[in-house]
Amino acid sequence: MRLTSKGRYAVSAMVDLNNQKEKGPVTLSAISERQFISLSYLEQLFRRLRENDLVTSVRGPGGGYLLAKDAEDISVAEIIRAVNEPVRTTMCENGIRGCHRGQRCDTHQLWESLGLHIYRFMDAVSLQQVCEKSVVLDHIELGDVAEYLPLIHNPEGVIKIETVS
Repeated sequence: MRLTSKGRYAVSAMVDLNNQKEKGPVTLSAISERQFISLSYLEQLFRRLRENDLVTSVRGPGGGYLLAKDAEDISVAEIIRAVNEPVRTTMCENGIRGCHRGQRCDTHQLWESLGLHIYRFMDAVSLQQVCEKSVVLDHIELGDVAEYLPLIHNPEGVIKIETVS
């Protein structure tokens, strides 16, 4: 499985934003310093987070960013979806090429199902749980698996969670 820095950084920045909310709007430069993420990269991520109604911006002196809704109402999967971060769990590069010269490999379904399970888990974990460091496997209530079944036959081998409600 591969989750690139885009998704990881977006989640880290949102955790930082929530942890600093008592101080009012948070600047990207402050997040950049605390999280060791480049300011220009954060600007790109926060544009997408704002477009997906996960953060709001406050202009002027003392301005910055705030969460657009409560942290318990934001899932980790929402954050990853907002920055258009696919999680690649198979080795397929595209729908035509497949795993082995146009054919699916014998383990394709295993990795594809694992990817869906990972998204199911991320849908069940809230930003608040991450901030409270209370992401404990046996306390996470996973969503109905039926919601994820339409995603199983994705020819690109990339799980695209924007179709999960």
